[in-house]
Amino acid sequence: MREILGRRRRLRFRRKERTARLDAAVAFAVEWNWPVLPGASLRTTTRTAAGGGLRPATRTGAGAATGAACSCPDPDCVVPGAHPYDPGLLAATTDERMIRWWWTRRPDAPVVLATGGRAPCAVSLPAVAGARALAALDATGMRLGPVVATPTRWSILVAPYSLERLGELLYAKDSVPSSLRFHGEGGYLLLPPSVAGTGQVRWERAPLAGSARPWLPDVEAVVDALVEASTSAPGGGSRLAY
Repeated sequence: MREILGRRRRLRFRRKERTARLDAAVAFAVEWNWPVLPGASLRTTTRTAAGGGLRPATRTGAGAATGAACSCPDPDCVVPGAHPYDPGLLAATTDERMIRWWWTRRPDAPVVLATGGRAPCAVSLPAVAGARALAALDATGMRLGPVVATPTRWSILVAPYSLERLGELLYAKDSVPSSLRFHGEGGYLLLPPSVAGTGQVRWERAPLAGSARPWLPDVEAVVDALVEASTSAPGGGSRLAY
């Protein structure tokens, strides 16, 4: 009886998660006019102790461990569940009917934002450096918009910028840590409440409830603090941690 009740709870929780992803995708696209698309989802795999190889999980026995792998064809995908796959990034849309059709077919798919153009851009950095950067920006009284967090990386959403504008901004710096990533035109970012290989995607700074469209700072306003925080992070901020 306990096993049946536990299974029912898990099924209800999973249905709730799936509904949350669809609702979030529709809200981003329709209310905020952010183009989104479903990302590559995760699949459960079993790693055998003898050969160390991966195979689809069925029932795990002795010498086997379960894990998560990307649904894309690359067996060595370094960002499992955290990138576009099918459809491609250019398919990102704000059309509600298309979005509902996608997530009806793939309810476990993460929500991917196509950055740039009229959509937000972002700057991401390792989680430790991200926490330092937010503390430094808060200390100056800087107004920030939404901040997306995973267990390994934080991403600060900023107003759209061009590659030319970003290039001029970074050229003026003595150095830019390689752990910083810039999500501009042609880029993408996972949005909550997605789940990727690194874990749950959440809001570190959530958009204000009821806001018509979240306010975003210019990239110039935050990049100095992000570069400084990444440079002073353990390892000098040069490690490209996913």
